[in-house]
Formats: sequence, C-alpha cells, structure tokens
Amino acid sequence: MSFMARATAAVGATMVLLRRFNAPKTQAMGASPAIPEAKKQGIMTLKMPTAKGWEAGHTPTAAAGLKVNAFASNLLHPRWIEVLPNGDVLVAEALQEADPPKTLMDRAMQATMRRARALGVSANRITLWRDSDGDGVAEQREVFLENQRQPFGMALVNGTFYVGNTDGISSFPYANGDLKITGAGKKLCDFKPGGHWTRSLIASPDGSKIYAGVGSLSNIADEGMQAEEGRACIWEYDIASGKTRIFAGGLRNAVGTAWEPTTGALWTVVNERDGLGDETPPDYLTSVKDGGFYGWPYCYWGKTVDDRVPQDPALVARAITPDYALGGHTASLGLCWMPAGTLPGFGEGMVIGQHGSWNRSTLSGYKLIFVPFANGKPAGAPRDILSGFLSPDEKYSYGRPVGVKVGPDGKSLLMADDVGDVIWRVSAA
Repeated sequence: MSFMARATAAVGATMVLLRRFNAPKTQAMGASPAIPEAKKQGIMTLKMPTAKGWEAGHTPTAAAGLKVNAFASNLLHPRWIEVLPNGDVLVAEALQEADPPKTLMDRAMQATMRRARALGVSANRITLWRDSDGDGVAEQREVFLENQRQPFGMALVNGTFYVGNTDGISSFPYANGDLKITGAGKKLCDFKPGGHWTRSLIASPDGSKIYAGVGSLSNIADEGMQAEEGRACIWEYDIASGKTRIFAGGLRNAVGTAWEPTTGALWTVVNERDGLGDETPPDYLTSVKDGGFYGWPYCYWGKTVDDRVPQDPALVARAITPDYALGGHTASLGLCWMPAGTLPGFGEGMVIGQHGSWNRSTLSGYKLIFVPFANGKPAGAPRDILSGFLSPDEKYSYGRPVGVKVGPDGKSLLMADDVGDVIWRVSAA
C-alpha cells in the first residue's frame, strides 16, 4: 500500500473510533425499525476484520438443541448452494475481482478487502458434493462446471441447468445423477458486469420463469443513472419465449431470493446504501411485487429522501416500504425458506446468511439467523442459528456466512462460509 493509501486508512481508522463512540446502541430491526437520522460521512467508515479461518476443532456456535459439522471442506471461496433432486449438492466458488482503483479511498478499500479475503482471483467453477452414505459429510467431490465468469446463482428446470454468471444467464443440458456438465452451454441473456457482481437465480414454482437479482454498479448512482440502467433490480426470464423484463426495481443489491408458500410471493434480502451511519438505512427482507419500486437511489425506508442524489419525486412517491429491517450493513446475502419441522425448536420462516459489515464502527451481521413467519409475513424477532464467526475483539473473522439451503434430507441446513472455505451442516443435536 502506498504512503497516501496508508494515510487515508489511518484517517479512516480515527473516524471509526469517533463514530463508534456516537454509534446507536440498538439495531434497526423488525417491521417498524427505529432508524437514526442520516449523518453524511465525508470519509466513509471502513472497518473489516482480518480473515483467519477455522483452526482444527473450532466451529461456529450452534443454537441450543442444534449441532454443526463440516459437510464439505477445502473449497475456494464458496458462495452459493443448490441441492439437486438426487441429493447432490452444488457449490459455486467465486470471488470479487479488483477493478483499477480510481481514488485513494479505493486503494485503501481494496487493501482492506484483500486482508479480509473478500477480493482476489476467482475460482470461477461449480463443484459437486455427494454424501452417498447419508452421514452428513460429503465423501465425493467433482468439478461439475468450470471456466465460468464469477458463477453464483444456480437453478435446475426440466433437465436444463441454469447458471447466473456476472455477465448473464447461461444454460446447460443435465441428466439426473450427472457428475459433470459435458454439453455445450448457451448464453440466454446479458447482464452488465462490475459493481455488485452476484447474480442469484430462482425458478418460478411452475418452472416457466427464472428470476435473477442484479445489483447496482455503485453506492448511490455515483456515475449517473445511465450507468445503472438494467441494474438494482430483479429480472424475469421467460423460458419458453426467451424474453426478459424487469420484474421489480429500486433494489440496491437484491441477493438471495425465496418463495413464501402461503401467499406464493417472491421474497428477497437487500443490501442498502452506505455512508449515512451505522444503522442508516437498514438492510432488509421484503416481499417483491411485480412492477414494484423500492426506492434506490432516491430514497430509503418510508420514502426517506437521500439528498445526496438528484431527485425524482414521482419515483419517491411510488417507493414501497420493505417488510422487515435486518439492521444496518449486515450484508444479508443468503436466503431460503425453512419449513416447520426442519430444525427442532424452530418453526417455519426465512433463514438468512448475514455476511457481515465492513462499513460501520461496530461490526454487525456475521450470523446465520431465522425470522419466524405466520400467515405469510414475518412474525417475531430474529433468532440466531449459527454465531461465533467473529473474534470477541472484532479483529478477526473465522468465517462469513453466505448462501443457505435446506439439506437434501429435509432435516438440516447447509450454509456456505467463504472465509472458512467450508459448507457447514446444521441439524438436531
């Protein structure tokens, strides 16, 4: 790191200490969160723990009545999980790659991200893990698909395997039990790469459509709205016609998606904007309405205007308030619906992998949490399923939660940990 970059980092560290002293004492959580007034930051808070990984015998802390074990180990930045009908588990291994830094803050941020193992060379592959004896530990590993461009979301529909690469959706032929994709792929649609690079995928329940989350290029349309065209939204791809359209917009970075079975609604978790304070605004979990607009970049929760952005009053008036706040900068990425009976002591609801903050004075997230549901809506405070990913002094991260899926047995959860390079399995103790 250059002298100027070190100086920028030192100033940033001083600002972190000052902001920590004045930080809110409670998180903005739930359906009616208490969100502090915005405080614009001249130098954005930059605080990320050094990636340490797990030592032998050290695991995350499971909630009472649960246990955790490594289902798969020695991966290279595992991010997302898909469970196939035959019980095979697919894992997308990918990593954010560095763009040329434009400012001293960019240099400081990239150095911090490399230290946290959040930036580097991407494996660009999907691996297959098979647990033939059903003991909760995969004994077979295969390279299922390689030479992709930051693969993330995956979906299997009627013998076709879909991959959400950062530059678009591709499809490949698949037969039940295949250990490797051998047929040629087909590019179905294009997305703009860069910025928020993940492209989550989920198929509609009837298998006719694919939905893809495409995050913004920047924090608050810093390069203008033209650069953000086709971003900060969820796209719909119609399999029969090949046509695409924007299903919902104003979603700064919608990552995990899941279907709620009572209402049939699509839900997502969204990472909100930076630079307004530790809890302002909160990341959120929300149902997604066809044609809905959720505020970014003009406003956030409750039509609160972000005056750093040139305004569009008509869009602000249309902005939908999200359903459930998840706390500021928790980086909630993973999402899956968990039916009642999956884990003892937990009913039905959404499970969320909180990757953890890098941009607040007191770290948040770094947990796998559960939000209970009733009658198709969140119905109570979140509960921890897995914790212990951070050292008590917040200097080190042993792991960081990302994607989550119900295990092939229907009685467990699988969670990707991209710092620990592990797929954790949570089940009854």
